[in-house]
Amino acid sequence: MTFCVPIEQTHTAYHHQDVPLLAAHDHVPVISSNRFLSPLKLQNMNLVHSPSHSLQLPKFISHFQNTPKFYPPKRVTTSNLETIGSNIFSNSTASIPIKAASEGVDTAVVVVEEEEPQLKKIQVFEGHPAPFGATVRDGGVNFAIFSANAVSATLCLISLSDLPENRVTEQIFLDPLTNKTGDVWHVLLKGDFKDMLYGYKFDGNFSPEVGLYYDPSKIVLDPYAKSVISRGEFGVLGHDDNRWPQMACMIPTAENKFDWEGDSPLKYPQRDLIIYEMHVRGFTQHESSRTEFPGTYLGVVEKLDHLKELGVNCIELMPCHEFNELEYYSYNSVLGDYKVNFWGYSTINYFSPMTRYSSAGTRNCGQDAINEFKLLVREAHKRGIEVFMDVVFNHTAEGNEKGPILSFRGVDNSIYYMLAPKGEFYNYSGCGNTFNCNHPIVRQFILDCLRYWVTEMHVDGFRFDLASIMTRSSSLWDAVNVFGSPIEGDLLTTGTPLSSPPLIDMMSNDPILRDVKLIAEAWDAGGLYQVGMFPHWCIWSEWNGKYRDIVRQFIKGTDGFSGAFAECLCGSPNLYQEGGRKPWNSINFVCAHDGFTLADLVTYNEKHNLANGEDNNDGENHNNSWNCGQEGEFASISVKKLRKRQMRNFFLCLMVSQGVPMIYMGDEYGHTKGGNNNTYCHDNYINYFRWDKKEESSSDFFRFCRLVTKFRHQLAVNVSPLA
Repeated sequence: MTFCVPIEQTHTAYHHQDVPLLAAHDHVPVISSNRFLSPLKLQNMNLVHSPSHSLQLPKFISHFQNTPKFYPPKRVTTSNLETIGSNIFSNSTASIPIKAASEGVDTAVVVVEEEEPQLKKIQVFEGHPAPFGATVRDGGVNFAIFSANAVSATLCLISLSDLPENRVTEQIFLDPLTNKTGDVWHVLLKGDFKDMLYGYKFDGNFSPEVGLYYDPSKIVLDPYAKSVISRGEFGVLGHDDNRWPQMACMIPTAENKFDWEGDSPLKYPQRDLIIYEMHVRGFTQHESSRTEFPGTYLGVVEKLDHLKELGVNCIELMPCHEFNELEYYSYNSVLGDYKVNFWGYSTINYFSPMTRYSSAGTRNCGQDAINEFKLLVREAHKRGIEVFMDVVFNHTAEGNEKGPILSFRGVDNSIYYMLAPKGEFYNYSGCGNTFNCNHPIVRQFILDCLRYWVTEMHVDGFRFDLASIMTRSSSLWDAVNVFGSPIEGDLLTTGTPLSSPPLIDMMSNDPILRDVKLIAEAWDAGGLYQVGMFPHWCIWSEWNGKYRDIVRQFIKGTDGFSGAFAECLCGSPNLYQEGGRKPWNSINFVCAHDGFTLADLVTYNEKHNLANGEDNNDGENHNNSWNCGQEGEFASISVKKLRKRQMRNFFLCLMVSQGVPMIYMGDEYGHTKGGNNNTYCHDNYINYFRWDKKEESSSDFFRFCRLVTKFRHQLAVNVSPLA
């Protein structure tokens, strides 16, 4: 329903009890200007800021609430707010789009809709350029975001009810003269932001040939957002079966506090760790877990005592940053279900915990999901278990030039991604793009992110996926750009490996990050392999891929590996001693999330990845596995006995080797994936921890693993001449 009130009659209308309404089919004047007038101009028209008028407006609204078809007004227009000291609008006035008439009498047009947002006031100030992100300060919320190449920026406020409908509740244009300092856009808002989210629109050149992808029709996420809201349930499509529904960022409030109950970092010496690589959803999603909140952070909390029983004192969580599990969503005719991005190595936002790993989902605009993650960390610490995060700073979910504009690309693509001279995306990650890690802005972003997870979320360490990318030179690399002064002969092309990468240097010498564990997966998809050679500052550890390969070869009986195997038992001094590192800088593992499980390692000679729907073309072909004489699970009793003995050999070797052992989730009971060594796309039994199978093996292999880890804790395995 829509009604029209002439501006010159508004004073009378507010006091009159019989204001005429126009029916929905009545003519409403079409007014050319779409600019929402500032309070100053409204004052000049005697609509607001006049005490008598502003006091009567609630009565004006109340009068129509008693009519059969009245609904409180909802703001549906775009507001260009002028910053004159502070600009004030409320839904009692802002829900009335005031437009300058092209001819004749000024007219106030009120668009009435069926939703009922609360009447709110928001004050708009210039704001501050630091810190980045949305920050509670000065009695309001300060918004600051870097974008060097955008020509305009708009802050979009979105209510929870508007988000599924792809509607913007309020737009605030940022004036380049007052809301921009250097390359940082900023604004300070004061008001009630309950159930409100935010995002940005940036305008500028859309020129892929020079690496710019500005599109003012897209609402993009703040890279520094602390929570991202879209769908609330894992694996469930959005409105109209949308795989990529509109996302928005949580607006922080001062009221959201978490009770850490005196929690403090455990700070175990790295030599004493036994790491357990875990997938949050996969750990308790299977019905046999019998948890109250399966597949969530709370589900993991319910099962922490299992890890304590096993002897684990550190869990390494596979990606828990916000990602879209529906990124690969497609029907899988082999299994009759749908493929998803189960592992999560495709980050959307690095500050936000994955909301769909929480039982709360999007409740409280994502703040409850943050608190659930904190609860997991707190309860793990109570049981003497440190928490590491697997982080993916090598690429994002935005892919190559054909990928979506979600955040970094729409904010400043040429800064955040490694680009060739004609705008092409370098692909050292194998996933379409490469994060521009050693650019000054990007490396500061990464540092800020890691500090946040340590100080705010109490995380104890990080494992960096494809960490060698973080050692490559950035786009537009030059010595002036990085060090501040030219170095003669320093002519490096984009992506060249650096002996002293600025990002690794900063992280290694950061006063906060020096006290946590930093683990590199020291290779990337571009062929750079740095195991034993990763720039380390005597701080970094490495996933020792050579340990994995050599131990597999030796235990399956391949000739010529006895000497190399002995080095593995001694902490790989051939890799780490010369550089001044210790045995515990080697993270030893036989199995991990990508590749065969321990049970499959002794059951299959070849990969069996048909369930992935890619004709068995995906996954690693060289697994150094041995099926003990027969391929597959159905084998003779003698073959099965040999397999169990081989599994014990692998686990015992892992626990008596100097270095830090890492166990993969499910290997403690002999989980099988049916020979599939690349299960990234399966949200089903293939990737789920089988608690029923664990109980079946409690008197067998699980008992053996528990006793061997206890044996390791009782011995000073890492006390050696190298230490």
